[in-house]
Amino acid sequence: MLKEPAVSADPTQVLAFETDCHIFDGCGFPAPGLHSFLFKPLWGDGDSNLYFNKTMLLALLGTVVIVGFFWVAFRNPKVVPGKVQMVAEAGYDFVRRGIVYETIGKRDGEKYVPLVVSLFFFVWVMNLWSIIPVAQFPVTAIISYPAALALIVYVLWVSLTFKKHGFVGAFKNFSGYDKSLGAVLPLSMTIELFSNLLVRPFTHAVRLFANMFAGHTLLLLFTIASWYLLNGIGFAYAGVSFVMTIVMTAFELFIQAVQAYVFVLLTCSYIQGALAEQH
Repeated sequence: MLKEPAVSADPTQVLAFETDCHIFDGCGFPAPGLHSFLFKPLWGDGDSNLYFNKTMLLALLGTVVIVGFFWVAFRNPKVVPGKVQMVAEAGYDFVRRGIVYETIGKRDGEKYVPLVVSLFFFVWVMNLWSIIPVAQFPVTAIISYPAALALIVYVLWVSLTFKKHGFVGAFKNFSGYDKSLGAVLPLSMTIELFSNLLVRPFTHAVRLFANMFAGHTLLLLFTIASWYLLNGIGFAYAGVSFVMTIVMTAFELFIQAVQAYVFVLLTCSYIQGALAEQH
């Protein structure tokens, strides 16, 4: 009979499995699942919801890394930049010109550059933790983090819309009001209101979360499989799984950057829509 992997009674404990467990040893494959995204509190009590865990630590460290990097790069800026300043300027300029200016425009978008740059690098670094040794977990694979970022963008978008167009104008903006639609106008407005005010922030958060969640699960799957198959004739399959782990890691690097780009591109799109003149 196959031995089931041992599960801790603590619901915040990651599934524990025998590190010497291999195929043909009589133990089942310790497949990744939701338990792979739960962590025992490093401090505090999980039952009281007042605690500090691994993802919080990574988010804090990521913030320190980003702030530290830009502080080092620009604490003493030079006309002829050094290596760190050159990299920081390239990243900042990419977001400013390639995303903000192209989406919102230079005149209206300049004031939002600091926010968008901060969001881009924060999301990117939170994603990158997935492939960093020891950390090996994307913070954005926990839905609360993308949701919090999407909420910031949502509040900004709604407030800008009301500020720019007033109550009536904002309602028309959210509902896609167009009197030329005639009898279908009420239905169209209802769908647009639901889509803009409810679906939009939801998809903004879930798009990032789902990609990081799926990517991390695949990396876990092939990594665990590489170790599990290291026994007897399974050795050849372990090699294939290991190659797939490397391939998926490289692919995940690409996806991590793309998801950070898409998140801020949508942010700029929402801001542009709030600032656009009504026709």
